[in-house]
Amino acid sequence: MNSGVSEQITRKSASNLALAFILLTPEKRAAMSALYAFCRQVDDAADEDSIPVDQRRKTLAAWRADIAAACEGREPSMAVNRELAPHIHTYRLPFRLFDELILGVETDLVQTRYQDPAELELYCYRVASVVGLLSIEIFGYTDPACRAYADALGKALQLTNILRDVGNDAARGRIYLPLSDLQRFRVNPEEILRCEWSERFHQLALEIDGRARRFYQKAREVLPVSERASMVSAELMGNVYWRLLQRLEKSRFHVLEETPLRLTRARKIGIILNAVLRSRLGLRVTGYGT
Repeated sequence: MNSGVSEQITRKSASNLALAFILLTPEKRAAMSALYAFCRQVDDAADEDSIPVDQRRKTLAAWRADIAAACEGREPSMAVNRELAPHIHTYRLPFRLFDELILGVETDLVQTRYQDPAELELYCYRVASVVGLLSIEIFGYTDPACRAYADALGKALQLTNILRDVGNDAARGRIYLPLSDLQRFRVNPEEILRCEWSERFHQLALEIDGRARRFYQKAREVLPVSERASMVSAELMGNVYWRLLQRLEKSRFHVLEETPLRLTRARKIGIILNAVLRSRLGLRVTGYGT
């Protein structure tokens, strides 16, 4: 099947997730490309600040109704969903997970602060762990422990994203770091919005960093040995984001600039090649959570 629109969106994004597709079979790669395109489209629909909130909410409602049609075996109207529909059928992707994902991105329409770690963790589950739970259905697995693995790894990746993007989010008036943590480390929200780095902010970031590390460690621990080969693309994602987290730590979390820190393409390719080699030699690909 010609992936068309989905493939164009995936290639244009140049995301870490898209790079991980290289380790998949052509069929699974097409399915992941379509899934990624869906995730990208709904996320972009929520994040377009130039469009009124009510209009963005209607757009997301249209995406929800259209993906529901695809999950129910009816013909969806949106091009990305038409390309995703056969894969929904093949891999039995449930609507409840797509619905959770849309609930997550809808949060960004109205919520710019998170009261405590539990509230942020729910957000991370919806916008990241759910993507992992959909992805592992495409990757294929037999041990249900892979669901706990996808949950933990998704939260680890999202917390890494949140740490990287503090400055970029602040420029849009958003602070994802929990207010209870800000209060604990005596960091005023206005300091973050003004992009004022301090040792207090560094200690706050280390707290979030510690939570991310614990999720990486949990993912490493719960992934069954028998599923290492099937989860190799997810493991690659974990490796890429783990290196990013280490870079953030080394920078002492100077993340208040609008331009987020990123790994170079050469560095990402190096991580991919290492993962491919280790996988083909039958060695463990996991390089995170240590």
